[in-house]
Amino acid sequence: MEVAEVGDGTDLDRRVMAAVKAAEDRGDPPLLRAVEAARCVQERGLGLPNVELAHVLVSNLCFANNTPELWKLLDQAMASRLVSPIHALALLTPRVILHRQAQPEAYRLYLELMNRYALSSLSVEAGFCRDKIIKSVDDALRLSDTYGVQEMDVGHAIVLFIMIVITNLIDCTIEDCGLLGSAYANGGNQLMEIDMTTNLNERRNEHREYLHQSNALMAVEVAEKISSNRRAKVFLRLVYINMPEKFNGLLQRLQTVESNRSKSDKLSSISNVLDKLFMNIKKAMSRELQNKHQLLGALAYPGPCSLNSCNSFGAGRDACWIPVDVFMETAMDGKHLYAISSVEVLTELTKTLQVINQASWQATFQALWVSALRLVQRDREPQEGPVPHLDARLCMLLSLVPLAILSVVKDDHDTPIPVSNSPLRSSPHGHEGNNFASRRHGLISSLKTLGQFSALLSPPPSVVNAANNAATKAAIFVSNFKAGNNNQNVGRNDTSIKAVGNMLHLIVDACISRNLIDTSAYFWPGYVVPSALSKDSTSFQDSPWSTFLEGAPLTGSLKSSLMMTPASSFVEVEKMYNVAVNGSEEEKLAAATILCGASLLRGWNVQEHVVRIVVKLLSPPMPSDSSAPGAGNYLIGHMPVLSAILFAISGVDVVHILSLYGMVPEVAAALMPLCEFFGSLSPLSSHRSSTSEESSVYTVFSCAFLFLLRLWKFYKPPQEHCIAGRGGPVRLELTLDYLLLMHNSRLGVQNSPDVDRLSLTNAPPSQPVYIDSFPRLRAWYFQNQACIASTLSGLSSKNPVHQLANKILSMICRKMSKCGSVSGNPSSNSSSNISESPVNSTEDSFQRPMLPAWEILEALPFVLEAVLTACAHGRLSSRELTTGLRDLMDFLPASIAAIISYFSAEITRGIWKPVSLNGTDWPSPSPTLLSMESEIKEILASVGVHINSCYPRGMPPMLPLPMAALVSLTITLKLDKSVDYIHGVVGQALENCATGCTWPSMSIIGALWAQKVRRWHDFIVLSCSRSPFSREKEAVAQLIRSCFTSFLGPSVSGDSHIIANRGVNGLLGQFMSDEGARLPVPPGFLYLRTCRNFHDTHFVNEVIFKLVIEWAHKLANEWASGGPACLKSGRTSLAAAASGVQQVATLGASLLCIAGGVQMVQILYEETLPTLLLSTSEEKFGGAGPVSNILQGYAMAYMLILCGSFVWGNGNTSPTYTSVYSSRRTRVIGIHMDFVAGAVEGNIILGCDPATWKAYVSCFVGLLVKFAPAWVGGLKQETLQKLASGLRGWHECDLAVSLLERGGPSSMAAVVEWMS
Repeated sequence: MEVAEVGDGTDLDRRVMAAVKAAEDRGDPPLLRAVEAARCVQERGLGLPNVELAHVLVSNLCFANNTPELWKLLDQAMASRLVSPIHALALLTPRVILHRQAQPEAYRLYLELMNRYALSSLSVEAGFCRDKIIKSVDDALRLSDTYGVQEMDVGHAIVLFIMIVITNLIDCTIEDCGLLGSAYANGGNQLMEIDMTTNLNERRNEHREYLHQSNALMAVEVAEKISSNRRAKVFLRLVYINMPEKFNGLLQRLQTVESNRSKSDKLSSISNVLDKLFMNIKKAMSRELQNKHQLLGALAYPGPCSLNSCNSFGAGRDACWIPVDVFMETAMDGKHLYAISSVEVLTELTKTLQVINQASWQATFQALWVSALRLVQRDREPQEGPVPHLDARLCMLLSLVPLAILSVVKDDHDTPIPVSNSPLRSSPHGHEGNNFASRRHGLISSLKTLGQFSALLSPPPSVVNAANNAATKAAIFVSNFKAGNNNQNVGRNDTSIKAVGNMLHLIVDACISRNLIDTSAYFWPGYVVPSALSKDSTSFQDSPWSTFLEGAPLTGSLKSSLMMTPASSFVEVEKMYNVAVNGSEEEKLAAATILCGASLLRGWNVQEHVVRIVVKLLSPPMPSDSSAPGAGNYLIGHMPVLSAILFAISGVDVVHILSLYGMVPEVAAALMPLCEFFGSLSPLSSHRSSTSEESSVYTVFSCAFLFLLRLWKFYKPPQEHCIAGRGGPVRLELTLDYLLLMHNSRLGVQNSPDVDRLSLTNAPPSQPVYIDSFPRLRAWYFQNQACIASTLSGLSSKNPVHQLANKILSMICRKMSKCGSVSGNPSSNSSSNISESPVNSTEDSFQRPMLPAWEILEALPFVLEAVLTACAHGRLSSRELTTGLRDLMDFLPASIAAIISYFSAEITRGIWKPVSLNGTDWPSPSPTLLSMESEIKEILASVGVHINSCYPRGMPPMLPLPMAALVSLTITLKLDKSVDYIHGVVGQALENCATGCTWPSMSIIGALWAQKVRRWHDFIVLSCSRSPFSREKEAVAQLIRSCFTSFLGPSVSGDSHIIANRGVNGLLGQFMSDEGARLPVPPGFLYLRTCRNFHDTHFVNEVIFKLVIEWAHKLANEWASGGPACLKSGRTSLAAAASGVQQVATLGASLLCIAGGVQMVQILYEETLPTLLLSTSEEKFGGAGPVSNILQGYAMAYMLILCGSFVWGNGNTSPTYTSVYSSRRTRVIGIHMDFVAGAVEGNIILGCDPATWKAYVSCFVGLLVKFAPAWVGGLKQETLQKLASGLRGWHECDLAVSLLERGGPSSMAAVVEWMS
């Protein structure tokens, strides 16, 4: 390519060449000739190094005056810096390389100059000519076009110059050795043919052939010399980090060289040079930082999480994977629903821990399986009670974990290195696993090693048959294979083959169904044991789903079998869905009921599909002709199916499974049209279903409406009215607005590669959903918020809403007069009596206002205010109040929502006097209250929490009037599946009312409910045990300390009461108990069930963070004092201390993140840690030595990195995950790093020990660039340079450069400046 001359190049060209010619005639040496050329430039008033002079010399060399004297002159000009070396080499590169076959002598001289000056050109002196030089270099090499750089600065120019030079030299070698073509192949060959047509003598041809061969090898030697330079490695690493696709091009070229090395005699002759070149590139890709300080180096750049290092401290070998156990156990808490799928969270957590623990994929996947198996065995929830049970835990093990692994295996966020052979593989600590094959191999290896965990593989009793069926299916497959049956139909019945299975067989079956592995797993050694027979083994029977696929009608017997038997394949589910959509009315109802049965709860191989199908069935398709008469009321015809689905999925287990799959936003969007439509209809006979007498407008509306309200805490005030630390929760609660926002944000996101086959049911709605589209629901929504925020005005006869309220009051009062004004105890009757409706609603139905449900709900707050006020003033007895409220619920079950919302608000206001629960006016808890409090205190004491009596002794039990009325109402409810949709709202509302009430009421409520439902006793006691943590900070601190002690072992002082178990089992418990929640209750389990109710975020942050620092101080004292024998060698003691700090920080980060998520981590970064660093800590750790100070700084840094990684992810995350968790990452990290940079500069005066501060900064930056480099790219360049300057002042130059390297393309100039 030709380069345009700058300025009046022709005149300068003539004058320079004339001066050079004159100097040659005089016999001047090259130095004097260069001086003459420089004089010509200076006479024109141009500066040095000069752009025009370089153009003149290179343009004459190529190839008008291609003489040795002019090459020597160029050499001297570059050495004297009359011309910039990088500029001259850039001008020579396209000219000489293109003509290297025709001009081998010029190519050899070019390589000599490149060998001599390429490394000395890694800087361009600041001056008048620098911008012109950079522009000319860019134009000559076309850097901007090749690398897509918008604005070329000196940093980009130098970095890309090195990259393109090495790439070009390897290209030339590939072509000259007769391998694949290169970018310059065509031009070179054509010119070579023209040149060969000239008549040259044989000797010259031999010399040129020798030059061709030697030049090809010398190009590799020059590339190796350039890449061996320390600065060149840094520049190559910049390209590797910021332009991975371009760097992959270089790796592909090296792969070509390596694959042809043995075939080429030329390449074989320089095999040692190639090895050095490969090693240089590999080092540039995976540069390991070194810290001159032995202790800091061991901390800031830790090795992989090995089993030995984990065992050296109290928590055991699984300590580094405790975040997985904590997340899984927390996900089993049925009181809280999630707007994002557990698959998303588990996927990011898995990738994060694999990086931080520097573990192989086999170890990573094995940790997932073991944690999920422990979760199943650790079914600590009471056997009776409205909480998720074993089904949710099995869902985690057999559905969610395989889906998360599938997402990890198929993840393409990290671009794999295309070079898989040994010279360029980046393999330390399992990081070679960034490709599909390696991750899948790690999965298979992890499954093969699960057999060693025999205790965890024992199936729960209810799963034994499923495990045996999975094992028998594998045995039949193997038998068919050995018999030569090519079809190998695993569903074929062979009653002679039986096998005993365990949880491993179910896990393998779940992986095979999702194409993670294939049926070759059946042939693993020991997987199928033909002699494994027992009396519990069941023959492998044909599934009723096979009968259904063959076309059998959904009759009663088949329907019952299908409801009890989970589907095993997507084909079965899809066909049932088609029946539910396109069948007859009876078939639709049967299909919908079947899909909501065992396939939804235990269809682990297809559960993700069934979940989506069931939610989709809540949105029946509109008729094709929307203009036809009655088309607007098309939902009436779907009432039987909708009613069946709503009642079937109202159970606590199903709701929780929907939440685990992140379907809450989709469920909310599907329920809103149902609520709007059915709530706008009057309950007339014409709106009854033609096929079901029990499906009514009120029933369907109430079930849909209460289901919708279960998805968020509708009875709580808006979040902006709650300030953390002043009555607000640690974690932000879901709201309807947020759920709709989440739903709408998913419409264009395809983040589920595991459901590619489910095009039928995975298609998102075409339009977003907004609350403004549902005016009646919107009106109630805002009225509910207004009632919570402020009191109501009195009734007025002119207001239509108030007129309706008066009608409802008349209805209630008429019922009261029929029942009599008896002020008795509504709970004094037998359990069977209070389970029935207190009135007969049919005899006076004509008195009931037959109006749309929305109108009734709008008037209810005024009704409730009137009856509550009347009761407070003695005009209405407690029995009349309870009877009236119960009659209201019987009339419209959805009215419980208005009752809960209004009473909750009144309880919070605290304006109602307490009433005595004496057994006469109100039900009395006295028979069980004392025993209830005793059991609560016993549970709390078992986890190291000691509190005062929950209720003052000597006083009769009392509750505020709204609370007493609400409790009295709820204990009259029936306890069967038909009212699950009501209990799902009532239970959490009662607990929330007790939590928000200043009066100690939880034990009283628990005692009343324990009298009603004795089989729920354990569940009630455990629920009441959580109440002290919502109001007593000291109880929270004691519980957190017990969690640390149970996980890490007894403290140095030996004052701990929890020493039996440590690690995961000590924290969360070990195996399921037949006695439900009886003692002992593990501290971690109680923490995970209460942490959402902690109110003071700053307090929780400080307690956890200071405990981590305290344990680091104890570890340092143990190390300094000699400690156990294993700590007496220098390196071992350092590794043990670092391992101990990592375990402590991992536990602290897990507890903190699970309690408050993004909000807690933000406070940690922005407030807790800066406050701790600014304040002095001498009173707490007086006399701490240097090792203690350093370990404390490391503990701070490690915990911050872990907390950020757990909630934000340490790399690129999925759009859904980013929208929920990672969106604040850049802002929070930026604020914290600005603080650190200001303190490093000396602008902020710190109160901590200087050694602690230096250790914190060094370790935090080291861990940041090692484990979370993606965070650095969002930081301001000014901040990065301040930090780098401070690190350089501490002689941490490598760390400073590594930090700048991760700053993105805009940091290239800063890196080049530093390296200069």
